[in-house]
Amino acid sequence: MLTQAQLEEFRDIGFLQVGPVMSEEQADDLRHRLFDVMNGCSAGQPEAVRDFFSDEKKSVIQIVNIFEADDLFRQHIYNPIICEMAAQLMGTDTVRVWHDQVQFKPPRYGGPTDWHQDHPYWPIIQPADLVSAWVALADATIENGCMWMVPHSHQWGPHKGGTIGTDPDGFKPLPDMSLVPYGTKIEPVPCEVKKGACMFHHCLTWHGSPPNCSERGRPAIAVHYMPGYTRYEPRGAGHLVEHNVEVAPGEILKGKHFPTVWENGKPLTPDA
Repeated sequence: MLTQAQLEEFRDIGFLQVGPVMSEEQADDLRHRLFDVMNGCSAGQPEAVRDFFSDEKKSVIQIVNIFEADDLFRQHIYNPIICEMAAQLMGTDTVRVWHDQVQFKPPRYGGPTDWHQDHPYWPIIQPADLVSAWVALADATIENGCMWMVPHSHQWGPHKGGTIGTDPDGFKPLPDMSLVPYGTKIEPVPCEVKKGACMFHHCLTWHGSPPNCSERGRPAIAVHYMPGYTRYEPRGAGHLVEHNVEVAPGEILKGKHFPTVWENGKPLTPDA
């Protein structure tokens, strides 16, 4: 359970390091299963497995809804430690999974993830109250491309469809300053995360990660959690998982592809 000080820190800066949420052995097991899915050896199929880059010099492997491909990852999205904290951060007694996402940066040629916000890339759900639980499956460090965050940026609203702009020299955000409060200092901070530990961030917090030029890969799993009142509101561009939606526009987004993991202030299990 989070303290009042931790809740206030998250509300102020838009992200929060919470320490271990699983053992190193459990993180190792998930990492091995991640590679099984990447290599097509899993029991089921995720929503997508793709590389953000099309050249041999850079690579970031993205897997969406790995929980649909592997039972260990399905158990992970129900992790009661994570789900309780997500419920506290969102101020809700019901938590559902919007989707999960792996971004694996391989050693030596792992590519960058440019500065962005999450929610503007999710145009079919409202309101923008989601939080993401990012768990490192190996140490995420500055050297192997850990995430960087801009404190307080979740308070500045959506920024041009979520794309902030990235300076390739020094990996700094290049926002439209007319959309940022006057006098604001944009000071990104690195967020190193130990294996088995978790960091939460708000769905409007600016974040990105530089290339991985180290000899160590950077495997991690992010689960995007939504409060129980999140609605399906399709508008403009769609989304990769929209074909899984089984409710009408304006209704609460729920269903087998968007599992309820915390209800009435209590944890649920995959069997439930």
